[in-house]
Amino acid sequence: MADEQEIMCKLESIKEIRNKTLQMEKIKARLKAEFEALESEERHLKEYKQEMDLLLQEKMAHVEELRLIHADINVMENTIKQSENDLNKLLESTRRLHDEYKPLKEHVDALRMTLGLQRLPDLCEEEEKLSLEPVCHVTNKFTEMHLYALFAKPRVGPGTPKSQNGSKMNEEKVTVNAPLIISPPCGLSD
Repeated sequence: MADEQEIMCKLESIKEIRNKTLQMEKIKARLKAEFEALESEERHLKEYKQEMDLLLQEKMAHVEELRLIHADINVMENTIKQSENDLNKLLESTRRLHDEYKPLKEHVDALRMTLGLQRLPDLCEEEEKLSLEPVCHVTNKFTEMHLYALFAKPRVGPGTPKSQNGSKMNEEKVTVNAPLIISPPCGLSD
């Protein structure tokens, strides 16, 4: 009887070993699946981090590009301001010279007339250059500017008679013709 009991105990132990072994195999299979999932997730995480690094590098490149664009915009704004200032100075200087020239020419013409000489041709007749006449008032966000139309006498044709001094002249006197207008710098609006 003791042998039977011992055999029964051994059989019970074997049954328990079998059950525990099956349970252990199931856990082992789950562990293997978890390890594979863990490795896969680690690979994905590594790829995500690499992608994030690339995106951050791209972002920094765009940030630098934007910084350079802003720097270029600032340089262009300063250049435009300087150009407008230079243009204003040149226009004012030209106007002053023109205003200085007109009375002097009138005086010389008056002196010539007293001696019976013809008056000298006007600037636009003599040089086919330009005289200043204000045409519009333009304001932009940088500065306030006055633009001037530049009026030129048209070139004379080949059959036009010559004056006493030998230069060609139009039959009728033209005082103002089609204007050549100075284009406003970029960014100006009416």
